Amino acid sequence: MVKNLSMNITRRTLLAGAAGTAAMSVLPTWAVAGDLSVAAIYTLPVEQQWIGRIHKALNAATGISYEYSENVSNTDYERVMREYAEKGVKLIVGEAFSVETGARKVAADYPDVAMLLGSSFGPEAPNFSVFDNFIHEPSYLTGMIAGAETKSNLIGMVGGFAIPEVNRLMHAFMAGALSVNADVKFLVTFINSWYDPPKAKESAFAMIDKGADVMYAERFGVSDAAQERGIKAIGNVIDTASDYPGTILASAIWHMEPTVNAAIAAVKGGTFTAEDYGIYSYMQHGGGSVIFDETLVPAEMVAQVTAKEAAIKDGSFVVEIDNEEPVSS
Repeated sequence: MVKNLSMNITRRTLLAGAAGTAAMSVLPTWAVAGDLSVAAIYTLPVEQQWIGRIHKALNAATGISYEYSENVSNTDYERVMREYAEKGVKLIVGEAFSVETGARKVAADYPDVAMLLGSSFGPEAPNFSVFDNFIHEPSYLTGMIAGAETKSNLIGMVGGFAIPEVNRLMHAFMAGALSVNADVKFLVTFINSWYDPPKAKESAFAMIDKGADVMYAERFGVSDAAQERGIKAIGNVIDTASDYPGTILASAIWHMEPTVNAAIAAVKGGTFTAEDYGIYSYMQHGGGSVIFDETLVPAEMVAQVTAKEAAIKDGSFVVEIDNEEPVSS
């Protein structure tokens, strides 16, 4: 594996750059003999939950050779993209949230290299496709569990940055909680960092001191505070229940495999286009799921959540997307 060890653990600090439009154009057809060469570029370590889900999916993919660089600073991102493109990599996966302008410029300079990058903006022809973790649906389901569990009717929510990718998850969670408990209120804060567990933990402590008895752990550190204070927490993106026994009620899980597999198949088949792969994170496509601890969640709530999950998957219930910044109530 190729690893870039320049340390910078700030992802998506600003949604800078120009928004691409979704013009569609097919890339040249490649005759792929053997494994498809794939490279990923991450601005954080692969242990971080968002990055980790992408890394996991690429490691599990078949028919590819995979290498990656982690902890790549924003200032180095464009250079690393160019190095992989010059090396002959056919698919580059990564994140463009804080490097939109540079990433799109590289894509334009290498039209024969397929690009699949996390972005708040649209795809750009011919080769710049985008994705994101649309797990608002399982977030709604975890909200139902939290709304039923709280005794103080006060839930604390700690997020990284108030950007659409986080905002939509929080709003969906809040909607789910309110659907089962109209009296619930929320304390909302953002730590303005993607990886600062101590800061997230302190923010959680402050909310618990104000009476919150369930915590929404969008960031690492929140569940630590919940466990130390003997209250419950809701996980996000990955399953951390084994690290916090008796604390995590439920988690909204992101599965990047459907997105990665669709892109790989398109590149190998010569049909890759500039498009939005966000739909592959929806529950209907297997990109999101909810897990819960049945020893902590009452059977009647398990039944309600299971029924609502089925309704989401068959399309009879739609979880609304709200990208606006959530506020305390």
